[in-house]
Amino acid sequence: MDLFEQLGAYDYGAVHVKRDKSTGLEAIIAIHDSRLGPALGGCRFLPYEKEEDAVIDALRLARGMTYKAALAGLAHGGGKSVIIRPPQHFDRVALFRAFGRFIDDLRGGYITAEDSGTGLEDMEVIRTVTRHVTGVDTSHGGSGDPSPFTALGVRRGIEACVQVKLGKQSLEGVHVAVQGVGHVGYHLCRELFAQGAKLSVADVDPLKAERAQREFGAKIISLAEIFGIPCDVLAPCALGSALNDQTIPQIQCTIVAGAANNQLAEPRHGDDLHARGILYAPDYAINAGGLINVAQEVVGYDAAAARAKTITIFDTIKDIAERSQKLGSPTYKIADIMVEEKLARL
Repeated sequence: MDLFEQLGAYDYGAVHVKRDKSTGLEAIIAIHDSRLGPALGGCRFLPYEKEEDAVIDALRLARGMTYKAALAGLAHGGGKSVIIRPPQHFDRVALFRAFGRFIDDLRGGYITAEDSGTGLEDMEVIRTVTRHVTGVDTSHGGSGDPSPFTALGVRRGIEACVQVKLGKQSLEGVHVAVQGVGHVGYHLCRELFAQGAKLSVADVDPLKAERAQREFGAKIISLAEIFGIPCDVLAPCALGSALNDQTIPQIQCTIVAGAANNQLAEPRHGDDLHARGILYAPDYAINAGGLINVAQEVVGYDAAAARAKTITIFDTIKDIAERSQKLGSPTYKIADIMVEEKLARL
């Protein structure tokens, strides 16, 4: 791949690469923009078929974090890290310590948190070698798992979409189809169930889907069918690029609002949703609750303050949706313009 061409395409920034032979660490830290403050974003730990896939994942995710932080009014830039999961046996603690030293070498330019494939235990390991980490245990001044805050923000965003698109003031009886009921998806189901929503769920892990069925009365749908189920709201909560040429024609709802990052496989898919009259809640706008929560750790954790700011995601999504209706422009373009105008003033 032409790395500098990719950096230009995503309007970068800086990319740092680290290989540690003793632990098998192969990691990428992408810092997209730091005009608002030090880059903050999670660490993804997944197997990748090609190194190029890992680089592109980091670049896309970090850019999304810039937009997410700016729209949420946080004093942070956008960054993301990717660790390529070794195919062979490895010492997880040693590997994450090596990654923590990699972070520390950047002297605060990047602050990490958990993401797909990482959890609180990994953040605790990183904490032993650098202070530039969030999402650590509450006993160490952290906020713990950010997933409940992400879910809270998504639920508030769904409420805004339902109000604008369906004219309903509550989620009572609203049918939400949730694709992916892992960390965030599970907590989102809990939030929606508490508000009286009707749930359908799909997950690659049948045990996770069964838990949602058992605890929230959710109907289990196959992964092949979840995008085509007739419902009010489709909530993609798994990995990115779920909204693409194959899935969009299947959609039988009027709102797409979920927790996954980079839901649009390409920007034009946002145009496709708009052309079909589907209200799409831009992912980086609706799923900012987790980032809001861990950002609070940097200044001294206050759960009440994090919750209060997360709840305002309702106002952000409603503003985007109403501007989209008024201007006849896709919501993803509206959100991008709002961020770019803010960054241009710096």
